[in-house]
Amino acid sequence: MKNRTSLLRLQSKSAKAFFLKQESYCSIDLPSYFSFKDLLEKLSAEIENKSLTSIANTKRMKELDDINYTLYTNKDGKLSWRPLQIIHPLVYVSLVHKITEQKNWKKIKNRFKDFQKNPKIRCLSIPVKSLNKQSNKAQQILQWWEEVEQESITLSLEYNFVFDTDIADCYGSIYTHSIAWALETKDIAKQHINDKNLLGNIIDKSIQSAQYQQTNGIPQGSILMDFIAEMVLGYVDELLTQKLEENSIENYQILRYRDDYRIFVNNINDGEIILKLLSEILVPFGLKLNSSKTKSNSDVITASIKKDKLAWLQLPDPESNTSNLQKYILVIRHHSLNYPNSGSLIAALSNFQKRLKLESKKNIKQYSNQIISIVTDIAYHNPKCISICCAIISQFLLELNRNVYNELATKVYNKLKTAPNSGFAQIWLQRMLKNAIPTINFSERLCLLVAGDNQIKIWNHSWIDSTKIKEILKNNSFFNNNIFDNLDEIINSDEFDIFIYPNS
Repeated sequence: MKNRTSLLRLQSKSAKAFFLKQESYCSIDLPSYFSFKDLLEKLSAEIENKSLTSIANTKRMKELDDINYTLYTNKDGKLSWRPLQIIHPLVYVSLVHKITEQKNWKKIKNRFKDFQKNPKIRCLSIPVKSLNKQSNKAQQILQWWEEVEQESITLSLEYNFVFDTDIADCYGSIYTHSIAWALETKDIAKQHINDKNLLGNIIDKSIQSAQYQQTNGIPQGSILMDFIAEMVLGYVDELLTQKLEENSIENYQILRYRDDYRIFVNNINDGEIILKLLSEILVPFGLKLNSSKTKSNSDVITASIKKDKLAWLQLPDPESNTSNLQKYILVIRHHSLNYPNSGSLIAALSNFQKRLKLESKKNIKQYSNQIISIVTDIAYHNPKCISICCAIISQFLLELNRNVYNELATKVYNKLKTAPNSGFAQIWLQRMLKNAIPTINFSERLCLLVAGDNQIKIWNHSWIDSTKIKEILKNNSFFNNNIFDNLDEIINSDEFDIFIYPNS
């Protein structure tokens, strides 16, 4: 039984419904009390068959630098960070409607057929729709495991070398005009650069207008923008095919997952030529390969599996042999030092959190202070793990008396808030501390909204003319206070683990 289907297999109406889902609009892992479902549905119904220019002042829109909402997530606890954007819902819904018009959706699907004509370059990251109870995101990750990691191992039978590379800051660097190049071809797009009815130009202008007319970068944080990035990178695949034919390079296989490339060859010189050609093609798109992550390997099987996973597998079964909780979490922390923010680290923490459910209160209380300190340190240096770390800490905090609870909770908060650009971390800290310290001061705007500050504005609506649209935006809060109030003090797995089936 198939568990998923490609977005490109959907008809226009189904594609529209897919993009308008909560998890497609915001792929950022927010707590469950944030939901955009009602807002998206009501906006979609209101603007059906209406253009954005008929309900909004798009000239005014271009003069504003706060149309979308930017949420910063720290990458290493230091100065490395990533901006995630929650696109203004009216901009998003309007763009979804335009893209999924029947003639436009047909055009997009035909272009992807062109991108994918070369069976030796396989794009494995087209968004998928889940066909079982798991989320689309869970199925997307499983597709990576099946189509990239497992297929890479299989390709070791045919190829002696693999080159790994990726594009540096891909989303933040994409030249927005290249979206029109991808859908129309570069020559046609340049000839019709002022044609406002050209689909590629419409997408380009929509993204630019919501980003203060910037032409470098597209918002990161939604499945729609992942798909638009795939348009550009699909065009790169098409151009690379042409260059490889011109250079008579025939014996190769390329697996691409978004901006990550695995290039399989039998001649190491062929691999270097492919990298050179790819690098040259990327330049006009505002993109470049990440030289620090570009490497070759003659051990294809070892290179096919992520290093962090191999390292974890080499440990002496830490999950079953570590009888002491403190020793167990120290093993995980040691792994985090060598492989920060890795998938195996998140899996290890998740297993640790599940084990706590089987432990007696006595065992949990024995090392509460120390384990809270260790997990906080892991969270500080591995921001991708913030939700699972907060879940673990919440379970240990609950076993303490209220005075000790408040003291340790304050220390955890003070430690984690010191990381720069830590807005995303603050959201999960607020979830963890929701009943502990009501007076705690958060600076992240989403946290202030949860705290009851009704004056907080996430998006700028001043460019919207329609009174009805403004009423929808005003009266449909995406923060559900009832869900927030009814959550347990302990963060349960189903709040952050995407591989848990709903209602399981």
